[in-house]
Amino acid sequence: MDQRTLGRTHRTVSAIGLGTWQLGADWGEVSEEQALDVLAAAVDAGVTLLDTADVYGDGRSEKFIGRFLRDHDGLTVATKMGRRVDQVPQNYRLDHFREWTDRSRRNLGVDTLDLVQLHCPPSATITDDATWDALDTLVDDGAIAAYGVSVETCDQALAAIARPGCASVQIILNAFRLKPLDEVLPAAREAGVGILARVPLASGLLSGKYDESTTFAEDDHRHYNRDGSAFDVGETFAGVDYETGVAAAREFTALVREHGPEGATPAQVALAWCAQQDGVSTVIPGARSAEQARANAAAGELPALSPALLDGVRALYDSRLREQVHNRW
Repeated sequence: MDQRTLGRTHRTVSAIGLGTWQLGADWGEVSEEQALDVLAAAVDAGVTLLDTADVYGDGRSEKFIGRFLRDHDGLTVATKMGRRVDQVPQNYRLDHFREWTDRSRRNLGVDTLDLVQLHCPPSATITDDATWDALDTLVDDGAIAAYGVSVETCDQALAAIARPGCASVQIILNAFRLKPLDEVLPAAREAGVGILARVPLASGLLSGKYDESTTFAEDDHRHYNRDGSAFDVGETFAGVDYETGVAAAREFTALVREHGPEGATPAQVALAWCAQQDGVSTVIPGARSAEQARANAAAGELPALSPALLDGVRALYDSRLREQVHNRW
């Protein structure tokens, strides 16, 4: 698999990483055995970047990764902090940062966290000098090696990229969310900031496996967060309403069949589309089974996608999706 430098962390990571929200909560039940099988399958297939958060199952995901790390070296673990408290700027302060990172270090079983990302914080947090001073202090203390931010909007991403200590930005990027291509990726390339592309399958829509009759478990955010009542609606189906998304996914699947690499699934092409954007360091799809993890990792070995497919993705976005998502995020 292609390996890239993750921005100012200077770490080398795989083009396809593994997001581990699914291993913690909000995607239906995943057992410890399943979680460890997913991690093993991904790493065996060449994945070297694992993305998690302290809020995923209230530490469950981090603890699974910590157990896995006991027998596996050479991996980069990016975790996130900040979503376990009320989302007000006053909560993003040094004493809380120390408390949160100490907890993640215990969960992961490490002395120093490879990369800590603020987890979709309020915009005022990103523009506050005190936030970045506190993160610098954690680096000086040896608690973390590098820091970044996971964002909801392009404006937040650009504000973070402008900070000299920001190593990486995690942002929603997929064939249904093209806005980051306009300014965020060029700015990150120029500044040397890494980009982690999250929600690359639009919560599974781009797999082409769902239709209007598909149902999701009650503890799956694709069931309970379609209106954004639990957290930002952009996290669920990339902010596209479900019916529109299903129709768009059918068009995407048709594009893949006509113009995609032979034998590649729609999900793999969607991941390759993300990974092949100039400026993307790694793409972090989730997986609930070892089979999914292996299939996702294989997307990192696909050849360059054809101009016809790339043009088709842009046309699909402009005709069906731009109005819903472009101005909001």
